[in-house]
Amino acid sequence: MTAEISGRFEKAFAALETSVSGGHIPGGVLGFTDIEGRRLTQATGSAALVPEKRLMDVGTWFDLASLTKVIFTTERILALASEGAIDLDQPLTSVIPDFRQYDPNCWERQVTFRQCLGHQTHFPAVEPIYTYGDSSDRLRAFVLQRKWQRVETPVYSDINFILLGIVLERLSGRKIRDQDPGPGFAFSAGPSDTAATERCTWRDRVICGEVHDENCYALQGSGHAGLFGTVDAVLDHASGLLNRDAADDPVVKLMREPLSERRTHGWERAYENWHGGAHCSHGTLGHTGFTGTSLYVDFERGYSWTLLTNRVHPSRHSDSGIMALRRRVSDLINGAE
Repeated sequence: MTAEISGRFEKAFAALETSVSGGHIPGGVLGFTDIEGRRLTQATGSAALVPEKRLMDVGTWFDLASLTKVIFTTERILALASEGAIDLDQPLTSVIPDFRQYDPNCWERQVTFRQCLGHQTHFPAVEPIYTYGDSSDRLRAFVLQRKWQRVETPVYSDINFILLGIVLERLSGRKIRDQDPGPGFAFSAGPSDTAATERCTWRDRVICGEVHDENCYALQGSGHAGLFGTVDAVLDHASGLLNRDAADDPVVKLMREPLSERRTHGWERAYENWHGGAHCSHGTLGHTGFTGTSLYVDFERGYSWTLLTNRVHPSRHSDSGIMALRRRVSDLINGAE
């Protein structure tokens, strides 16, 4: 690793330490890798504050939250498209024929795989699916048969990826939690090795080692959340993307293809005032997770960085400053002063 990159990393890590020492977030891990697989990782703060304090380290597992969308679900949907198993411009009903089956002319039955990947549908951003029943199979039926509120302007929606997860289940014949999460990843983790998330009022406990997202928990696995991993697992995945891009991998080529000013297939692309800061190259893709995670892959410069925090511990209802921290860390990684 060059002295310049190491210096940038140290400045970015100092920004993370300042956030922790200021009491904004309990702890975090910063990681950097390049196309040759060289990496830097460093941890600070606490993996848990309650019920007992536990220190963070670089081996800590994180609930990656919506990084599941890009690391797990997008990868698999695009692989199926690359193999010709699905047509991205066909509606989801080509795999889920019973989707909104009682209204054959409804708008939901016209939604395509590509629209879901690019968040170009009219589904609401989120829905408390977990409040509609206690059976995961019944809740899947609810997702498929509900007359969804149609929002006027497309928004980033978990519903898109919950549906894509059901697609993966239908095509594989296995529930998400029974599928291979990928090297270094899992759908749960040992509580003593994992960064704690929120004290959940519904489950009446501090969540640690089980998925924080209520809908994913109730569905017992979903395409929008649920993946766990360490900083090294995330960096291994990112380094793999960089190398696959250099080898002209068709899945990565699709992944990078713009669908709108702000989005590609699954990912966000760099735009003004985005969470990845002001100094990314135009070839950068990124994504965030509600629990306090984020990942950025700069294909033009050949490197990637990830910021993993437990910013929702012990509650989401506090000012963690996570967006400002993500921007600051990214800017320092990219050479800003």
